[in-house]
Amino acid sequence: MTRHLITSAIPYINGIKHLGNLVGSQLPADLFARYQRARGNEVLFLCATDEHGTPAELAAAKAGKPVDDFCTEMHEVQAEIARGFGLSFDHFGRSSSPQNHALTQHLAGRLADADLIYEVSEKQVYSNADGRFLPDRYIEGTCPNCGYDSARGDQCENCTKQLDPTDLIDPRSAVSGSTDLEVRETKHLYLRQSALSEQLDTWIDSKHDWPILTTSIAKKWLHDGDGLRDRGITRDLDWGIPVKNGDKDWPGMEGKVFYVWFDAPIEYIACAGEWAEANGKTDADWERWWRTDRGADDVRYTQFMGKDNVPFHTLSFPATIIGSGEDWKLVDYIKSFNYLNYDGGQFSTSKGRGVFMDQALSILPADYWRWWLLSHAPESSDSEFTWDNFQTSVNKDLADVLGNFVSRVTKFCRSKFGETVPEGGEYGPTELALIDDLTTKIHAYEGHMEAMEVRKSAQALRAIWVAGNEYLQNAAPWTTFKTDPETAAMTVRLSLNLIRLYAVLSAPFIPTASQSLMDAMHTDHDLWPDDVTGALEVLKSGHEFEVPEVTFRKITDDERDEWQIKFSGTRD
Repeated sequence: MTRHLITSAIPYINGIKHLGNLVGSQLPADLFARYQRARGNEVLFLCATDEHGTPAELAAAKAGKPVDDFCTEMHEVQAEIARGFGLSFDHFGRSSSPQNHALTQHLAGRLADADLIYEVSEKQVYSNADGRFLPDRYIEGTCPNCGYDSARGDQCENCTKQLDPTDLIDPRSAVSGSTDLEVRETKHLYLRQSALSEQLDTWIDSKHDWPILTTSIAKKWLHDGDGLRDRGITRDLDWGIPVKNGDKDWPGMEGKVFYVWFDAPIEYIACAGEWAEANGKTDADWERWWRTDRGADDVRYTQFMGKDNVPFHTLSFPATIIGSGEDWKLVDYIKSFNYLNYDGGQFSTSKGRGVFMDQALSILPADYWRWWLLSHAPESSDSEFTWDNFQTSVNKDLADVLGNFVSRVTKFCRSKFGETVPEGGEYGPTELALIDDLTTKIHAYEGHMEAMEVRKSAQALRAIWVAGNEYLQNAAPWTTFKTDPETAAMTVRLSLNLIRLYAVLSAPFIPTASQSLMDAMHTDHDLWPDDVTGALEVLKSGHEFEVPEVTFRKITDDERDEWQIKFSGTRD
């Protein structure tokens, strides 16, 4: 049994996320977590809300609420939506937790002791219209590298180049839009990332199995221009983790907080502490996942994220962990994703463009979205959501292939044999050939899942569904029954067992529908099918079942057109 530590990039607290956010981190992480649990492995799957920084402050001000109250409310909103999508987090934490406060301050102290933090007197942009210093990400302008006109002061999301606010052409406040900006002097702490660049480079080189997308972005940051730059880890804000050296005050840093990029990844670790506390466990229970000196040597740690988060997870967070000199678990594999675009443009949380997670659940059950998003995951390149494609995929894959198979088998059995598994005769050459074919296809499915090849996994699962449909169509028990009812009964018995098999194999992708099929088959036998022959004999003759409700219904043209119009603008 392997132990899998799995984390998803933590979503900002400032609003409900869109489908592009979902498929870029949380959903494929859930797919992998569910698969590894199904294979009998021990899994700790963690996520949290990212609650610090200006985005939280501005969202709270817009809502007319104190920032801590706003974050508490939005955490529960995001947690409830995550439950709605079947995201099987072992814990969904908060970066504002006491655990993250203490651990962030502790690690900052360790870095300071290692001479990896230094003080800089620097000039920072101040907005007269807003009456405040502006964090880098709240200064916008044109990127000098690619010309993108909405680049942020810390990074251009279009070309991923690291920036300083003074690099931007025609800078403006992202808060008010004002160009009445001036530069004032302030003091901040910097993490000496440059001192760790060789160690980071060697570490990344050792990850031969990482996706090209992940390593290419990391290498670009390491080697472009003057190489990896040191990075500020404090900000002039009220909301955040107070700057301390362990539990001691940090002279000269009074009234400042740690920059959100510094404390947010540390929440992955702190979240495990929250999980332990919430479940009556001890520190040893979470440390065995995160401390290599306390049992985490045999843990395989996988992170899931969109490509815009890659630099922080391949460089900045590892620099914090390595620089601390403590025995923390470093990530083994980073699964990164490109962008999911929306109907000819981009999804955008800030601009309210696209379908958001709560809106999606209001019109269709989660499994419809899970299937489409995972089967179209933007792995090797950006992909695009269109309503035509969504309708086609749902109707052809879920309704016509899986749903149709379930409906035909159960209804035919009820009409000829009742709602019990019939006995029938022994398997013939056709059935044995099917078992061999399924065995090959399931092994292929397992290989893609282990490699975290999301789209290929979906294709392999669909091929398994198709194999059952083709068998049923060729065996034609509705015809055979007229002359050879015993053979027809055998076909139906095998096909009913296929439904249970499909439920088990499909659960990582479509967990709610899979559980419904298990319930309809009156079984809780959900062991992974290492032996296909045995798996097709779980439901014995005489075993009762019931004809399920429609597993997946088709999306009509009218619905498709209505939704395309409804979501063509921006969210209020």
